Order: sequence, then structure tokens, then C-alpha cells
Amino acid sequence: MANKEASVAELTNKFRDSTAVLLTEYRGLTVAQLKTLRTTLSENATYAVVKNTLTKIAANNAGISSFDEDLVGPSAIAFVHGDPVTVAKGLRDFAKANPLLVIKGGYFDGNPLTAAEVIKLADLETREVLLGKLAGAFKASLFGAAYMFNAPLAKAVRTVDALREKQDSAS
Repeated sequence: MANKEASVAELTNKFRDSTAVLLTEYRGLTVAQLKTLRTTLSENATYAVVKNTLTKIAANNAGISSFDEDLVGPSAIAFVHGDPVTVAKGLRDFAKANPLLVIKGGYFDGNPLTAAEVIKLADLETREVLLGKLAGAFKASLFGAAYMFNAPLAKAVRTVDALREKQDSAS
């Protein structure tokens, strides 16, 4: 009984500390495949096989009731502590290569996600790519502004040079 209470408390903390939670079914996957998946996700998430009843209690303690119907069969959860898009991509790609992994749903930013919404999340650009695009846009606008401020000065220099050449040729 004390072990179960400790497990529920630990799971509740994981639910509360995670930026997102993605629920999967792993029926039929080998231990080696699960190890590969854990390694793939380890930078941004903790992937754990969970007991359904204890997980329901922990999720409800954390204020998440959307998993109640989905917690059937062999379940595993990715507790995301990094970029949720990267984890969703990792799960999607692994599920493509290993069709036995089924994405059931998730919870992100206070809202439950369906399996289709998790796939849509995986289709988004990663945070780093979006930040790179934003930096590129800022850089382009700065170059445009610098060009705009330099244009009148360059025009004035060309005008002065033309006048100087005209005076030199007249003398």
C-alpha cells in the first residue's frame, strides 16, 4: 500500500512538472524497441511504462481527467520536460517505423489532445527552427533599414562626385 501511494505521488509530480504529457500504447513492442524509443526521447522527455489505475489516480490528482477512457491496455507515457514538438515528432516517427506503437492522446498547455492533434503537433516546426526563421526575418529587416538609411547618403556622394567631375572637365 505504501509503495502504491509513493508511486501515485511520484506520478502526480511528473504530471505537474511536465510541459506536456503524451499517452501511448506499446502492445507488442520488444524491450529493445522500448529502449530505443526511450533513448530517442531522453533529451526532451521521460518515457515510462505505467500502471493504468495508479496513473488515473495521479492524473486526477494533477487535475487531468482526459486520460480516464484512454488508460486501458499496456500504456506508456512520455512526460515532456523539453520541447513538446520534438517529442511528438519522435513518437510519430517511431510509430511509423514500428506500427505497434499507438499514440492515444496527450495533454498540453492545460488542454487534452487527441491522437490526431498530437500528430498535428508533430507536424509543426521545432522551437529552434522557428527561432531561426524569426532571427532571419529580423536580420533581413535590419539590412533593409540600413540600406534605406545609406541610400540618401550614397546618392549625395554620387552627386558630389558628378559635380566634381563636371568642374574638372570644365577647367
